[in-house]
Amino acid sequence: MQKLLHIKHVFFDLDHTLWDFETNSKKTYEYIFKQNNILINIDQFAKIYKPINHTYWKLYREEKVSQKELKYARLKDTFDALEYSIADEIILKLAKEYLENLPTYNTLFKGTIELLEYLKPKYKLHIITNGFHEIQSAKLENSKIAHYFDEIITSESVFVKKPNPKIFFHALKKTKAYTYESIMIGDNLEADIYGAKNVGIQTIFCNFTTNKKDKRTITVHDLNQIKQYL
Repeated sequence: MQKLLHIKHVFFDLDHTLWDFETNSKKTYEYIFKQNNILINIDQFAKIYKPINHTYWKLYREEKVSQKELKYARLKDTFDALEYSIADEIILKLAKEYLENLPTYNTLFKGTIELLEYLKPKYKLHIITNGFHEIQSAKLENSKIAHYFDEIITSESVFVKKPNPKIFFHALKKTKAYTYESIMIGDNLEADIYGAKNVGIQTIFCNFTTNKKDKRTITVHDLNQIKQYL
């Protein structure tokens, strides 16, 4: 594997890339359901919720639903699919408690700390995330990785979401980085990879679920493989 030369700034996505969203999300729902006496099988719930949540996040990135609509609808649609009768006010309560409790769970993908320890002495590390501004910093702090990063750029602070070029240009300006010396590492081809490539930033695609590769980018299947390139 050929090392990527001239890189000085490494931009990471957070959820699904370093921070294990699915595991932490499932644990959070399991906790708040128990607290609210929601009698539902958590494995069945998670299986239905995952693709619904994915769909709403895509709509959110495309500005087709608001953050408020996303928080409610992903739960409403999941309960409907499971034919679980629940009042709207309870769904709203669960949506609020979910975000309050989500950052208290801090499972990271295998190799996260080792990778950050390896990269930190050599590069400036940053986060670019579409995740909700109100909880992203807490996720980083509670999982004890905040100190690795120089800048945290959230979509809400820029008023646009990945893959909009504006968020990448904002990140470059804020970090005083040039495109040719920067690389974006993330799990979402559309938001992270194509978004970054469209402004001239090199990319590494983290595909932890399948063997699928994309010819337009470097693909890794675990975080440790990134060391082969940086």
